[in-house]
Amino acid sequence: MKQILKNIFVLALGLGLGIQLASGGNETANAASKPRAGLPLDELRTFTEVFAKIKSDYVEEVGDADLLENAIRGMLSGLDPHSAYLDPDAYGGLQEGTSGEFGGLGIEVAIEDGFVKVIAPIDDTPAQQAGIKAGDLIVRLDDTPVKGMSLNDAVKMMRGKPGTAIQLTIVREGEEKPLAISVKRAVIKVQSVKSRTLEPQLGYVRISHFQTRTGDDLSAALDTLKRENKYRLSGLILDLRNNPGGILGSAVAVADVFMEKGLIVLTKGRGKGSELSFDAKPKDALNGAPMVVLVNGGSASASEIVAGALQDARRAVLMGSKTFGKGSVQTILPMNNDAALKLTTALYYTPSGRSIQAEGIVPDIILDRLKVAAAENPGLDEIKESNLTRHLSNGKQPPAEAAQPEAKPKDAKANNENGETLATSDYELYEALNLLKGLTLQRRASN
Repeated sequence: MKQILKNIFVLALGLGLGIQLASGGNETANAASKPRAGLPLDELRTFTEVFAKIKSDYVEEVGDADLLENAIRGMLSGLDPHSAYLDPDAYGGLQEGTSGEFGGLGIEVAIEDGFVKVIAPIDDTPAQQAGIKAGDLIVRLDDTPVKGMSLNDAVKMMRGKPGTAIQLTIVREGEEKPLAISVKRAVIKVQSVKSRTLEPQLGYVRISHFQTRTGDDLSAALDTLKRENKYRLSGLILDLRNNPGGILGSAVAVADVFMEKGLIVLTKGRGKGSELSFDAKPKDALNGAPMVVLVNGGSASASEIVAGALQDARRAVLMGSKTFGKGSVQTILPMNNDAALKLTTALYYTPSGRSIQAEGIVPDIILDRLKVAAAENPGLDEIKESNLTRHLSNGKQPPAEAAQPEAKPKDAKANNENGETLATSDYELYEALNLLKGLTLQRRASN
């Protein structure tokens, strides 16, 4: 064991000297006499002492590889909530997630104050169907407390054989006591882009996650909307609510679809090559047609990049609530043992220089959390002057005892699905549609 500890200390010493030599190789002879930062010898001695005590005194024997891997995990977990050591299984799971198909519950999560926080449930997944919401804190997985658990371990517990269930104990704002929600695992197939026509010439696109092909899928969805509307698409709603992010390149591609020119996003970090900028290329797929972008507290990372770029370029009106504020760049660094480091290497900045990190994007129009309920007696018509007995005539018709209300078609609810029905099912989308109508009318008037 002494030989092992000696090797660890020598290895750490050698790495430290190597860094110093590499940074000092180009120095002049005069600069060579300047004091250099020394190695953290006291901390290294503490590390080897702790290693030795665990090896000799811990209740169970622990292998050297396990101890060193745990030390690596500890180094990364102490940095920020998004940096992590990915063992081969976790690294494989990350690669599956960016491809659009993986097993699990269908939620994007992070660690906050020792608990697992839901950034957003993914559309059409078991988590969303079970009622998991953005902002929920998971405090227990089945009978296992989450407090102090690493994010990787929590994710491993939530993943499992499709068809099996896991009980999540949730703490939710506004609820007096924790909620116990059972979620059945499934193979998660994420459809990144969905679209439909809301009203003639007014389209809707929902992006639930930024994956490898999201930019191409968006272009295809817009082509479909244009064909449905005889190539007269006058306005668009882009829905980024509860979109937890994904691949940076896909976010850039999505913003580029709607922008003619200008900066999309800037990244700034400490390391070489971490400062990058991405610019839009012609042309705008909507030819400047009005846009409304819906965001909320579950809109994070890549979705905040898109929202910030379109807002700064004044290309779209943002509506909803303040976004999550996840504005850091994670670089995946593969290791020789088929594992990888997920390391925060830079921060995102919008074209105007705003930092997204811990700030989020504030919409142009803020919508409070409202739920519109249907009237208790939807069959009753509004009372008007013409319905009153002995109402005065306007000179064109004789007074009547009581005017009869016009008969409504049986499918009135379907005919009005973008009115009352949309207002009750998705109030934010209803308001976005009303705003989009106003913007299209304004554009026609100005032309």
